[in-house]
Amino acid sequence: MSKKIKSVFVFTLFIFLLLLSACASTSNKESSSEASTKEIVVNIGVQGKTGILPYAREKKYFEKAFEKIGVKIKWNEFTSGPPHFEALASGRIDFGVVGGTPVLAGQSGNVDFKAIAVTSDGKKGNSIIVPKGSSIKELKDLKDKKIGVAKGSSAYNFLYMALDRANLSENDIEIIQLQPDEARPALDNGSIDAWSIWEPYATTAVFQTGAKVLVTGEDLNINAPSFLIARTKFTEDHPDLAVQFLKIYEQVRQHFDENIEEVAKEIAETQKVDVEIIQSVLENSEAILSPTTEEFAKAHQEQADFLYSVGGIEKQLNTSKIIENKFVEQALREIEEE
Repeated sequence: MSKKIKSVFVFTLFIFLLLLSACASTSNKESSSEASTKEIVVNIGVQGKTGILPYAREKKYFEKAFEKIGVKIKWNEFTSGPPHFEALASGRIDFGVVGGTPVLAGQSGNVDFKAIAVTSDGKKGNSIIVPKGSSIKELKDLKDKKIGVAKGSSAYNFLYMALDRANLSENDIEIIQLQPDEARPALDNGSIDAWSIWEPYATTAVFQTGAKVLVTGEDLNINAPSFLIARTKFTEDHPDLAVQFLKIYEQVRQHFDENIEEVAKEIAETQKVDVEIIQSVLENSEAILSPTTEEFAKAHQEQADFLYSVGGIEKQLNTSKIIENKFVEQALREIEEE
């Protein structure tokens, strides 16, 4: 890993961790002010338009289930994973789904949360794409190229792992920090030469502009699980609601899996996008709901060790400290018994 790549990586994650620390310092004050008689509101973080949570929001799955027990739902929209942890630290959200890299940054920044389920193995979720007609054919061709990526995201760590596999030397590339809504126009107009990104953005670019997938996590055999995260105090105060949340999530996921063509049509109509794009996105995403198994735990720890080795986080992490399987295990058990 080159010194330039390391320095950029360290700086961006350092800034992110500073933000998390500032948010975390206020979370205890907000939590202590909650009265026992206060109306319960479940705050859910959501990103994108095609996943389980966006679909559940559109169809009001959570609202319909929780209103029966007098609990309200509030949605909070984010462009990527890292902002979820700023919101968790300040008590503004209780649940969300994010990639593994934001989870590591959140733990490193001492945000009080738990990873309560795995929602994807991550092998197909991240990829590096290049525009139509690009001369870039393999990873080594990224030399001297500009690559767009959202800092702190799962695609960010994926990019650095891919670069490491290519043995790129110092000053070989230029990292351009861009959120998805900024990176897509930059790729289209030639401001960047490649884009490290997650679904549905990769597939959408491929269908709409003829962009090409250079490499995926599956190609590199990078297992980078995504997680359903929860604010620790919420799960301690309302363990029953944590289980209920997971049961509803699994209900939506099963509907996705069993009715992928129908769901694709519904999302396509809502988002005004070709149904072929949505169906391909859903097939590539391969949503799951699982406890953090030994395999997933090992993969996540390896991600943490890699980040530490390149200076992306300041300390070695024991990632098992934020893993909590009891809620998803109970939810899946109750579903099976119903």
